[in-house]
Amino acid sequence: MTNTNDRMLPVGIQSFEKIRNGGYLYVDKTDIVWKLANRSQTYNYLSRPRRFGKSVLVDTLEAYFSGKKELFDGLKIMDLEKEWVKRPVIRLDMSNAGAEPSSLRDYLDDVFYKCEKDYGVEIRKNSSLAVRFKNIIEAAYQMAGLQVAILIDEYDYPLQHSWRTSQHDACCEIYKEVFAVLKSQDKYEKFVLITGITKFTQISLFSVLNNLSNVSFEPEFASICGITKDEAERDFRPEIERMADVEGWTFEETVEQLKAYYDGYHFSRRNMLGVFNPFSLINALADSDLKNYWASSGATSLLPKFVDDMEIKLGKFEPCTMLRQIIETSDVTGGGAELFLYQSGYLTIKDYQKGVYILGFPNYEVRQALYETVLPALTMRTNSDIQSVQSGLFLALQLGHLQEAKKCLKALIADVPYSNKKLATMDMEERYRLIMSTIFNAIGCRVEVEKMISTGRIDMVVETSDIIYVLELKLSNNGGLNAAEQQIRSHRYAEPFKAGKHKVIALAVELDGGGKGLVDWKQVEQ
Repeated sequence: MTNTNDRMLPVGIQSFEKIRNGGYLYVDKTDIVWKLANRSQTYNYLSRPRRFGKSVLVDTLEAYFSGKKELFDGLKIMDLEKEWVKRPVIRLDMSNAGAEPSSLRDYLDDVFYKCEKDYGVEIRKNSSLAVRFKNIIEAAYQMAGLQVAILIDEYDYPLQHSWRTSQHDACCEIYKEVFAVLKSQDKYEKFVLITGITKFTQISLFSVLNNLSNVSFEPEFASICGITKDEAERDFRPEIERMADVEGWTFEETVEQLKAYYDGYHFSRRNMLGVFNPFSLINALADSDLKNYWASSGATSLLPKFVDDMEIKLGKFEPCTMLRQIIETSDVTGGGAELFLYQSGYLTIKDYQKGVYILGFPNYEVRQALYETVLPALTMRTNSDIQSVQSGLFLALQLGHLQEAKKCLKALIADVPYSNKKLATMDMEERYRLIMSTIFNAIGCRVEVEKMISTGRIDMVVETSDIIYVLELKLSNNGGLNAAEQQIRSHRYAEPFKAGKHKVIALAVELDGGGKGLVDWKQVEQ
């Protein structure tokens, strides 16, 4: 087994200084960081999903602008930067500001107070936050004789979490008051970076800073956050080899598994460079295990705020289309569910044609997390009610225990198509497909609905680590088991999958035409 004991992965570490001084592995992005810091545009905005390394980027920029040359020894930036100017840096981490006007004001008050002491600003009683921010920028410039770098990390946190509450408008007003200062102080500012997940255009960051450059879609910055396949293979080879040893895979098979679970993000239509979620990839390599780290990071908590009736819309999101103008410029509160799902990392760019983005799920991790989130609402059960049955179904499917799997599936979908009124606009077979695909996705299977092959269209293909299930669904009043079996045989649905390593099981599935759930299924030998 590959020895990785002396290698430290930066699991959950957001401090560039700690990574460098602590001897943690660092994927060298400093050439891209330098390009961002030294471009001609003063005001810059970068959107990336949760847990994508934005805070590490901000911390790296803070170290660079602070002239901490020693932290960059041996990195790519050393060939680019020759002066290492130490300039003042004002940094705001809005994820610490809460979701209420009072907590937002308290946070800004605290940060500004510390800056006032650092830059010798006279503290005047009853000065507004905007005036204090203005005075801090001017004082920092005067003290150093150099223009200031301003870094605003996770700017949208208070706005996201206050959205659809009585506190949201008041939070927006604070933003308009405080950050309008940035434009008036431009002669004192060298570089401004604002990072976030979602875009709220009604606040002054976007309305006042009309020259704000959105670098989120620029090809040269596509991989400024995240890890590419080449970087993973180069910088984490021992960890990939260790996972390969643990799982009994080749190096190449391990890379493909990691890609399927955590890769697939694209942020620029111009180069379509694939990027791994760094949080998930590093955790998986640290654990030598493919798990869903997305859900455990809390990434799904905001879904209900921005997407209504998510459980019945899932089938519409892969693929889905969005005009370039909407995805690149629109406000998250008015851009529809697809825009929120893109900005927050549930969807990514799959293609671009003639002014239209084609979006889809980036990988299995995100897909599973999303389906797991909506499953209770779709099955009209609580999480606690279905978790045991879900795990039983997953184990039975992996072992090929068909009777136990049928028992679990019956329990999960009993009466749901009939009783869930939100599904009333769908025909009965469509309802069953939605519910069953959601269940299979939520437990961690790989699912394709209505998969086209040369001989026809398969209702559902469900893949576990060792077995591929080919499912043909028929209602009792439309031929039931016999009709499903005949279709599997006549169209030879199982044949295309037999060339691979997986065992293939074809199942004829009969479903109650009145919505009472799974009647029976039968294995079809081919």
